[in-house]
Amino acid sequence: MTGSLTRRDFLTTCLAAGGSAGVAARAGSLQPPAGQPANSSESFPWRRFGDLLRVRFRDPRRHFVFDYYPWYAAEPFRHWTQWDRVPPIDLAANTMPLLGAYDSRSRAVVEQHARWIAESGVGVINVSWWGQGSFSDRAVPLIMDVMADHDIHVTFHLEPYSLDRVRRFPEDVLYLLQQYGERRRWDCFFFNERADGSQGPVFKLFRTTVPQQIEDCRGELQTLPDFVPDSEWRREADRLREAMNGEFDHLTLLSDTWDAERVAAAGLDGISVYDPAETPDRWLDHALVASRVGMVFAFPINPGLDEIERRVVEPDSCYSPRPFLPRGVDLVWSRGEDRETARARAERRTEETLQANLLLQTHPWLGNVDKGFFLVHITSFNEWHEGHHFEPMKSYSELTAGERAVGYHNPEDGAYRLRRLADVLGRL
Repeated sequence: MTGSLTRRDFLTTCLAAGGSAGVAARAGSLQPPAGQPANSSESFPWRRFGDLLRVRFRDPRRHFVFDYYPWYAAEPFRHWTQWDRVPPIDLAANTMPLLGAYDSRSRAVVEQHARWIAESGVGVINVSWWGQGSFSDRAVPLIMDVMADHDIHVTFHLEPYSLDRVRRFPEDVLYLLQQYGERRRWDCFFFNERADGSQGPVFKLFRTTVPQQIEDCRGELQTLPDFVPDSEWRREADRLREAMNGEFDHLTLLSDTWDAERVAAAGLDGISVYDPAETPDRWLDHALVASRVGMVFAFPINPGLDEIERRVVEPDSCYSPRPFLPRGVDLVWSRGEDRETARARAERRTEETLQANLLLQTHPWLGNVDKGFFLVHITSFNEWHEGHHFEPMKSYSELTAGERAVGYHNPEDGAYRLRRLADVLGRL
């Protein structure tokens, strides 16, 4: 039926689903400061969607997944130094984290992350993984130990892939399953449940279907070094499925791209887009294409984008800073009222992106329902340099004089993003 669904049909159906829903209170550290009211969108039928998820799935928490980055280090600093930053005061972030320039290998840090994630109502993290023996790989055992203690499951976001590494893709997935699944007796390895009760692992893949060439700002064609032909991906995906030999009910391979037709040609199973730049009003078009070619789809819950600028730019570079998202009037970050304007935009985007996922992924005329699939990645828990993190920041009043001199964008309430996410998930 997907071919008969028009934008007008879809919007009419969504409006007919309207109703009121109560706002569930959250406890502990995510309570808003005294005097700050919680915003709400009372007309959206939150509880109705929550009931729908509970009918279809045993534990809806396991269908909301934080993208999680274990690439930070201290002594010496790692990743906090991106684009010529000088930690511990000057970080590769437009906002100062509440935990400062932390180390992903610190048990105390991972414990705090796990508590925050559990409080938010999210039940899974998707760990950025850069290959066997990499820095991120060495961080995984501690992360899984701590997450298991907090009833949080773990899956993996494999990145980046180029023509040479794609030929190791089946071995990478089998390594993750054996090292962090079988050897741990599957204590917290994430299995995606479908509506029929079947289960299987799900992996997200970064930059799997980039174009072979792009046109730069001068109109010249540039070849992308990480281009992989779709036929190469299909061969390796088929080799992986053959090696797994039906060990699980299903294996779901999701590509971080909007191009569902290429994902189908590559032998993968669906799209799960990471980039928060595309607004939710465009998602229906992508869901329609994915459904038409038999792919599942997921879109990112996100607060927008506040990416750092490069301090050193090569002559004749095509680089230009990415704008703050969601767009609006230009912001002057030294002004408290503008920082609060940014907060309000981010809160709206968080709600809108969750609502759009609920509407699209449960719509009977789109393909996810037929496949019994519902999964939402949340961009992100802690990718600080792009500024779409939900991990708490310092509140502006907590910044030191040196940190204020850097020009950070911290709002008055540094935990507002995680609190807003907990609020809207709690309404379900």
